[in-house]
Amino acid sequence: MNQSPAFGPRRGGSPRVAAGAGARRNESQDYLLMDSELGDDGYPQPPLLPYGYYPSFRGSDNRLAHRRQTVLREKGRRLANRGPAYMFNDHSTSLSIEEERFLDAAEYGNIPVVRKMLEECLSLNVNCVDYMGQNALQLAVANEHLEITELLLKKENLSRVGDALLLAISKGYVRIVEAILSHPAFAEGKRLATSPSQSELQQDDFYAYDEDGTRFSHDVTPIILAAHCQEFEIVHTLLRKGARIERPHDYFCKCSECNQKQKHDSFSHSRSRINAYKGLASPAYLSLSSEDPVMTALELSNELAVLANIEKEFKMGKIMRGPFMKFVAHAASFTIFLGLLVMNAADRFEGTKLLPNETSTDNAKQLFRMKTSCFSWMEMLIISWVIGMIWAECKEIWTQGPKEYLFELWNMLDFGMLAIFAASFIARFMAFWHASKAQSIIDANDTLKDLTKVTLGDNVKYYNLARIKWDPSDPQIISEGLYAIAVVLSFSRIAYILPANESFGPLQISLGRTVKDIFKFMVIFIMVFVAFMIGMFNLYSYYIGAKQNEAFTTVEESFKTLFWAIFGLSEVKSVVINYNHKFIENIGYVLYGVYNVTMVIVLLNMLIAMINSSFQEIEDDADVEWKFARAKLWFSYFEEGRTLPVPFNLVPSPKSLFYLLLRLKKWISELFQGHKKGFQEDAEMNKRNEEKKFGILGSHEDLSKLSLDKKQFGHSKQSSIRSSEDFHLNSFNNPPRQYQKIMKRLIKRYVLQAQIDKESDEVNEGELKEIKQDISSLRYELLEEKSQNSEDLAELIRKLGEKLSMRPNQEESNR
Repeated sequence: MNQSPAFGPRRGGSPRVAAGAGARRNESQDYLLMDSELGDDGYPQPPLLPYGYYPSFRGSDNRLAHRRQTVLREKGRRLANRGPAYMFNDHSTSLSIEEERFLDAAEYGNIPVVRKMLEECLSLNVNCVDYMGQNALQLAVANEHLEITELLLKKENLSRVGDALLLAISKGYVRIVEAILSHPAFAEGKRLATSPSQSELQQDDFYAYDEDGTRFSHDVTPIILAAHCQEFEIVHTLLRKGARIERPHDYFCKCSECNQKQKHDSFSHSRSRINAYKGLASPAYLSLSSEDPVMTALELSNELAVLANIEKEFKMGKIMRGPFMKFVAHAASFTIFLGLLVMNAADRFEGTKLLPNETSTDNAKQLFRMKTSCFSWMEMLIISWVIGMIWAECKEIWTQGPKEYLFELWNMLDFGMLAIFAASFIARFMAFWHASKAQSIIDANDTLKDLTKVTLGDNVKYYNLARIKWDPSDPQIISEGLYAIAVVLSFSRIAYILPANESFGPLQISLGRTVKDIFKFMVIFIMVFVAFMIGMFNLYSYYIGAKQNEAFTTVEESFKTLFWAIFGLSEVKSVVINYNHKFIENIGYVLYGVYNVTMVIVLLNMLIAMINSSFQEIEDDADVEWKFARAKLWFSYFEEGRTLPVPFNLVPSPKSLFYLLLRLKKWISELFQGHKKGFQEDAEMNKRNEEKKFGILGSHEDLSKLSLDKKQFGHSKQSSIRSSEDFHLNSFNNPPRQYQKIMKRLIKRYVLQAQIDKESDEVNEGELKEIKQDISSLRYELLEEKSQNSEDLAELIRKLGEKLSMRPNQEESNR
């Protein structure tokens, strides 16, 4: 057993006990500090050995380690403890002192120590990991220690080789990549086509960074990562090894593999497609894997343009098509529409009075109707909103169908409101059109200067009359009446969006239930009301002019009297007759009293009870009812379409124009389809003639050239892309052509220029770190060489001393 250097003999013969003891005390205190910081004090730690004592190594290694640790402490540094870290690993993964020293040497590039430990320590676990879960190979690759990487790759059962390869590719360590690719795991080339996700499914840690998985994307293979990083040399090396980037399947592919990936994790599936296309579009991969990179890039550009329209990413339209944004946009648009209605009511007839002689006339030849029937700018805005809503409803009817559209009651309200608005504006336009015709007659007569001083014809005079003299069926009067009804219906449309609010939602639901109860009540109410109305009319229809008022003398008066009697606004003397017909009058009193008792006391209170019951039911389940109504409101905005609010939906969208152009293109292509058929027949005849010509020549070389030309310049997109992916080394057997020579020159120039640009970049932090690691490795090598020379010198001195001590003894014996 080797003696510890702490107790070794000194040149003068005195042992170095004091220094060794002090060093041991310092080492012990340092370990206690680190264990108390990182782990549980109660957890059993491995026993501390004497300073510099490693049982598996010779004394020279111990002295080297002693000097190194002493130098580190003189510089104020403390050794990194790679034992159990409380924040990362469990106590069960604690490292032995040998493993700590091994990982430390692999990280800092101590080649002699790593070589010696791999050769002499048979029980060393080369797959041991530090507190961050990295093994020696990962640490060596991360710090660009090529020699240590080569030493570790010679060991069997080495884990996480794939992660080390990906790390070397990401950092651009070409020599380390070549060294790792020479590992037996990459002999067959299957590992190069395997992604980390596939390795995880096979329960393999080949690409694992630690026990939690890979540090890179789960779908990235070495060739994809090299293409992303624009590493030309690494891409070339991987291509020679047989690595290729597999083209993703079609977006609408329904194969079992695509369906499984889509169902399992759609996000990872989309990310894998993006990473694959990024690799395919990489200049490094395009220039080295394709015989014609320009043609391949153009074909790939067309394919990516199609996918960009299908798989949209970070588009403003995607945000606008969101249900919430659609709801906010449509609600804001309808609020603006209601604001326009309010503003139009404020200044619709500003400056216009009832009579023409009170109108502020700025033109003596202008008819009174021209001042009242023309459209203001506010009304033009309202018309644009109404047209936009009509267009939206037409699109909804087209997409849903009339049956499903009429099934929703809110659609019925919208349809009625828009129909009344349209009828109102049409009637208003007709009134304006007739007034314009009358005004044109006046404008054509130059003798008319002032309309108040001349007598107009009947066809013109009517349009200058006051409003009180207009016909009841005048289009403008009808327009104003319909407009008033439409405004009321427009404001009632607010109830549709009230369920979105937590406070007004339950109230609106109660109102909706109340309306349903009112409709149920109206059946009985109408029966009773019609019965008494017809009875009272039959009783008093003969007494027109013989009553104190006109109640019950006509059907219209009967309806008015009984209706307002519900609210207590009808008089009792409505049944009194001026003549002495007491029998009719008494029957009238009885019927009128029974009607009030039945309608006011019985039916009206029944309606109040029904409304109260419905409100109580909703109040008990207010939260559930409101959430259900709100979800129903949200669902109406989940459907595709109706993205732009009114009136912006009237502006043709680029998508609509694109579809229109496609339809026009299809129509034109169908129109000229007959001409194309003739051209195709001519092309087929020429093709057959060429085949016959080459068949007569019988030259196999010419036929092979023809097939090669067809392969490279064919119009088939898929075959061209597939053929361009084959590595261009396979085509060296074919005689080179001028086009290929030019393309190879262009590729060579591009690759050389890319390498020059990369080398001419400024020195970054990573390159400074690499230089630092190289200096550290050189220092360890020099220390090892110095230690070896010191040992050899000490051995020579010892042998020389022994020989010198033997000569005096021989001389004394000879004497």
